This record gives sequence, structure tokens and C-alpha cells, in this order.
Amino acid sequence: NVKGSDPYSTTRLTHTNFETQAAAAGDLGGIEISRHKPVITIGLDTITYNRDAVAIIFAAGEAKAQVVADALEKKPSNLYPASVLSRLPNSRFYITTGAASALKESVHDYYTSTPWNQEKSERAVIDCLNRINKYGDKVTLDDLRNDEYCSMIPDLSLEVVDEVIKSISSKIDKGTAVWSNETFYHTGPHHDDIMLGLLPHIHRVSRNETNKSHFAVMTSGFNAVTNAFLINMLEQTLDLIRKGRIGMLQYTDFFEKGHALKRDKDSYHYLINVASGNEQERKRAFAHRLIRNFIDIWGVQNVEQLTAKISEVIEITRKSYDGEKMSAEIRLLKGMIREFEEELVWGFFGIRDTRIHHLRLGFYTGDIFTERPNRERDVEPILHQLKEIKPTVISLAFDPEGSGPDTHYKVLQAIAEAVRAWGEEEDLSHVKIWGYRNVWYRFHPAEATHIVPVSLNAMGVFSNAFENCYLSQVDASFPSPNFDGKFSDLAKKIWVSQLAYTGNLLGKPFFYQNESPRLRTTHGLLFFKEMSVEDFLTQARELEKSIGG
Repeated sequence: NVKGSDPYSTTRLTHTNFETQAAAAGDLGGIEISRHKPVITIGLDTITYNRDAVAIIFAAGEAKAQVVADALEKKPSNLYPASVLSRLPNSRFYITTGAASALKESVHDYYTSTPWNQEKSERAVIDCLNRINKYGDKVTLDDLRNDEYCSMIPDLSLEVVDEVIKSISSKIDKGTAVWSNETFYHTGPHHDDIMLGLLPHIHRVSRNETNKSHFAVMTSGFNAVTNAFLINMLEQTLDLIRKGRIGMLQYTDFFEKGHALKRDKDSYHYLINVASGNEQERKRAFAHRLIRNFIDIWGVQNVEQLTAKISEVIEITRKSYDGEKMSAEIRLLKGMIREFEEELVWGFFGIRDTRIHHLRLGFYTGDIFTERPNRERDVEPILHQLKEIKPTVISLAFDPEGSGPDTHYKVLQAIAEAVRAWGEEEDLSHVKIWGYRNVWYRFHPAEATHIVPVSLNAMGVFSNAFENCYLSQVDASFPSPNFDGKFSDLAKKIWVSQLAYTGNLLGKPFFYQNESPRLRTTHGLLFFKEMSVEDFLTQARELEKSIGG
């Protein structure tokens, strides 16, 4: 029963809404399947007809928190289908701390169970201003006193609002500070995570040539490449070969060793034709990389073997259903497509392929339920890179309990274990950890330590890079339930909404009348949280406990 279902609907075969389809995509193998699969549904009134019935719902993760709160705290309504369970004395929700976090009781506990601090003041004031729709310079003391949580602030006065404004302003100062002589190790659970979480900030930081930037994608990400996309790319490649458009195949030693050389030329070839708008040449550049991958994976020795193998893979893929676990070789090929896409993105900003690392951690298998990371297979490769690169800043996806793909949590724990092991050998007191969030969850302004202004120019660069490079993700197989569209559009929507939410505190003139040209161009805000190594390891352990580790 989706939002809007008639309470008196019969048991029926029906189609779900996008929100439900996207949430089910991970279990069913992609939205290509869940979007077109009807479901058998029992009507809401039928479920609650027997008042002695026992109804049990399990929910985990902060991403479910608002849905849970609506179901438990709203009056029964078809806008919140699970709210009808309040009619049943024997209905129960079993939920994690994260899933309970939006309940009034949990919010009250957040404010009262531990001593008051600055973060609580910031959260209370910012939330209050958005509830009553007032700017920070217009709020009255009575507004604060009448708010359930602002009224808890010790020594409450209008000076508290000024302190919160100063604190948020200082976070913006940190977000616009100049970084020099740093070595950045940006990590992502999947290809596109780093970009969606930090690109506007990375773009600015990477302009400073005293900084070194490395990008490490922890998993192969092959699940996100659909069979239809793979078939289309391989058919284009086969067509170009048959038309004699792939000149490198004529080199005498190409199949022996030439294919392994000048891989970065594929990236340049592609990007120069993004600039020129030549789609056919972009297809040829993509075909170059696919051909190199075929030789690496299958060891073909000549053009005849190459075309035969491409035709074979097309046929195998065409006979496979969406979401089916393919052979190890085809999974590797799909992953290498995503790896090339990642190289294209950072090529936009002058990052060499040698600074982009594809770790392909072994816990990522393509199964619905994957293994937990282990030391030798999954932690050691990260530890080796940390020792070799010696980063001063490590960025990582920092989603709360049960929010975002399961891979995000497992990668975070693998990185935490690698950092912990590195810290046993070296002093890491100078190392900073940047926790970012992208399309799966977001920071409250009170949680973030750095607030980065995002301009229309930065959004334009961001969209251009995403749409031209992440070809397999323009129509993502595992989209966010919150938005039916490109991840890049959702990320921009989040940045804009974060500006609006924070802007009620600062007021619009703070930005458009600011003395800084950079702040005057602000049309979105990006948040991230900086931690010391010690703080990060503590929070990673708390997250592990909350999930039952």
C-alpha cells in the first residue's frame, strides 16, 4: 500500500510508486526490474479488520526515521499507510535508534539526556526559525521561549541567536579557507560517491598546485552497469571495428603489449571531444578503452578473436535477465567501464590516471547479502596505500546507521580498520578526516564543521562532468527514493535546500550583499564534517555497535 492507497481497496495486483520502486531496487537487482513488477497487496482495511490481529514492522536506519515518525505519530491516513496499524492493540514497530531518531520522544531525549552544548543550541535555533519561517535578525525572545527546544537553552536570550550566527559564519569561513601543501586521499564506496559528495570543494582545492590529490574507489561497482548499457556500448564498438575506425588495432604489437600503453590517451581523446561536441569521436574513445579491457580480461590475440569475443559477450548478456549475477569476467568488464568513467571525471580537473586508484575490494561480490570486510582481503590494500601516499587529509562517505547502500557502511569500517592499523605504526595527530554525505543522507548545519558555498558556475561544471562522464549512471539502476532523476540533479537540489534551511538563520543579505564575491555567488551549500583520527575511529566504532557489530 503506497501513499494515497484507498483504505478500502481489495486484495489486488497493483503497481507501486517510484519511491517504493527505488527502495526495492537493491533487493530486486535494479529499478529496471522493480519499476515494472506489479505486487500483490492487501487493502489497509483488510489488514486491520480483525482487531485482535498481530502486526509487526521492522525498520532500521536514519533514512527511515521520518517514515517511521509519520506512521507512529500522525493520525491514521492513507498518506501514511502504516498509520492505520494504530487501530490494532497488538501492532508493534521494532526499530533501531536511527529509525527512531525523528520521533518526538527521541528528539526530546537528544536534548535532555546529556549536558547542553553548542551543537544543541545551533540545532534548536535553526530548526525553530524554519518552523516559524523567520530570519535570525527578526526572531523575538518570545519566539524562542515558545519553542519546545529553544526554551531549554541555558540563560536563554537573543544573544544565543547571535552566537549561532557567528558559529555558522565560522563554518563558512572554514569552508572557504585556502588549503596548501596537503596530500588528499579521497575515497568513495562506489564510483560517483566522491563527486556527488565533495566535487565543488575538491575542484577549488585542486587548483592549488601545492596540493596533491589521490582518488580511491573501493569497490568495482559493476552492479550499477545495466545489461542494456553494456550491450549498447559493445555493439557500438563492434560497429567501429568493422568499419575500420579503430586504427590502433593495426599496430603490429598491439595485442601483445601495445594495448597496455597510453591508456590515459583514451581519457584525453574522450574529453577533447566533450569540448568539441563530437559524439562520434567520444564513442570511438570509449571503444578504445573497451577493446583494451577485452584484451586484458580474455587475452584475445587478434582482431578476429576480439570481434568473436565481443559478439559472444553481447549474446550472453542479451540472454541474461536484469539483476542476474553474471560471470566473473563480465562483472569485471562492467566494473572497468565504471573505472574508466571515474578517470574521465577527474580528467576534467587535470588529475592523471595514475592518481586514480581502483581497489576492487573483495567483499563486493554482486550478491544481495555480501560478506563483511576482512583484514587480509579488504583492509590491507587500503593500509598499503595509506603508507605509500601518506595523506594529510582522508575523505570518506560518512552516512549514519542504516542509511545509504550497505556498501557505504562496509567501506567505512574497512577504512577505519586501515587507519587504526596505520596509527599503530605512525603518528597521525596531523591527519584530518573529512566525512561527507551525498544523495543518501545529509548533515544538519549543526553537525557540519565546514560549510562550502556552491555557485551556479560550480553547479554547471558539476552537471557537465556527471552527464558526460558517468554515462552508465545518467539513468541509474539504483536511484534514490527521494528523486526520480539524475543523481547530479538530486545533489544540486540538496545543496539548494541546505542553503534555504541555513539561510533562514543568516538572512538573504548575508550572501547577496556580502563583500566577498565568492559568497555573493552562493546558490547552494555543501556540508562536511572534519574529525581527528581519534574522533573518527570512535564514531566508526559507535556506528558498528549501533548496527550490531
